[in-house]
Amino acid sequence: MMGLAPNLHEDYAHTPKFYIDRLNEIIASGIPFDSLAFKDASGTSRPATVYETVKQARAILDSTFGKGTREIQFHTHDTAGGAIACNLAAIRGGADVIDLAMAPLSGGTCEADILAMFHVLDGDPDYTLDINPEKVLGVEKIFKKCMDKYFMPPESMQVSPEIIFSPMPGGALTANTQMMRDNNCLDKYDLAIEEMREVVARGGFGTSVTPVSQFYFQQAFRNAVMGKNADGSWKMDPKGYGKMVLGYFGKTPVEPDPVLVNWAREQLGMEPTTKSVVEINDANPELGIKFNTELLKKNGLEVTEENIFIAAACGEKGINFLKGDKPMGIRYKEAEKPAVKAGNKGVYTATVDGRAVAVEVAVDGKSYTAKVNGKSYNVAVAEGAAAPATKAAGASSGAASDLTSPLPGTVMKIVAAEGADVAAGETILVLEAMKMETEIKAEKAGRVAQILVAQGAVVAAGDVLAKIEEK
Repeated sequence: MMGLAPNLHEDYAHTPKFYIDRLNEIIASGIPFDSLAFKDASGTSRPATVYETVKQARAILDSTFGKGTREIQFHTHDTAGGAIACNLAAIRGGADVIDLAMAPLSGGTCEADILAMFHVLDGDPDYTLDINPEKVLGVEKIFKKCMDKYFMPPESMQVSPEIIFSPMPGGALTANTQMMRDNNCLDKYDLAIEEMREVVARGGFGTSVTPVSQFYFQQAFRNAVMGKNADGSWKMDPKGYGKMVLGYFGKTPVEPDPVLVNWAREQLGMEPTTKSVVEINDANPELGIKFNTELLKKNGLEVTEENIFIAAACGEKGINFLKGDKPMGIRYKEAEKPAVKAGNKGVYTATVDGRAVAVEVAVDGKSYTAKVNGKSYNVAVAEGAAAPATKAAGASSGAASDLTSPLPGTVMKIVAAEGADVAAGETILVLEAMKMETEIKAEKAGRVAQILVAQGAVVAAGDVLAKIEEK
């Protein structure tokens, strides 16, 4: 579920009729189910829509399968401040289950608090509450102590009225702001959220849950950080939003803006489609069992149904995960840093662009790990400085131009080697930012004179990534 911005009232999309039509499609398909869940991850649905939708769903399920034989569950977040009101609406419409959370995680981008919901329902003659609030309070106090060592982003704890206009799910909001912290661009968050409003509206109002919510934010992030093309068009995300408006992830509730569809068609070199997602996926050999079985074998990994699924769904990242690259992503409160004693050769402070950067190098046999501001990287270490590359015979003596990063991110893959001849538009390396891969391409034909970054390096917008000599 998802609510549209206050000045946008569609006749069909994200109305009770829209949701009930989806329920009737599920029933008509013959898919067996015991329960039905309505999820509003962005917390933007209106209580009136929740009530009417659940009420109608309750009547349909009872008449089709027998009274009380199918459970209805409602889930929402308090990002926009409406969770308790929507929970009440769901209960009064006939929901059997609502999802709640405990402090210190409750509220904000999470669900409403158990005790807050109890307080609202307590004394209502229509409901019997078999809950001891003092015991819940005691459990929450213990939970707060358990969670005290973890870092909780301040934006995760607040109500954000902007989310009503730019529906960002709670989990996606905190994941994205954490990635922006990692890439030193959190200052762009407000602008990205502002851009998201237009991205959602012109993209067809797809429900803002994974993966569509990430498509929205990735495109909004591009608009906020990379700006627009000279003709005013957006730089379309080639793997998410751009493909979505072309129809490669199914039909959106409202037809996307045809201007966006044309931008995506021109930039991605793909035609719009009305084929089903199943048909599109079946035509992709890299999503098949055979291809991914061979991929697992090639990488020395066990062939199981689970591993095949991971490889097919996540590609190179899935393979790396199965090889043991499994970052936990757990954030702890920054402990007080002890003073570094002189002569401690494993800990260094480097100054980059006037900023102090803490670097700790650890050696385990022949394996080296560098921890930069708390984030670990595997590094290669060689004796002495690397000798400058010898210019190959026939190499151009033209001036080298800088290939810069259009956005902050992490170097995911280096495609072109130093000394290689490249054509205009050929990919030099791939950046990852906000779970989005961006190919960095040569603007003109030439020779790769230098690659100035390593795989895993974190770069800022405008950083020089490579130098290309024009031929």
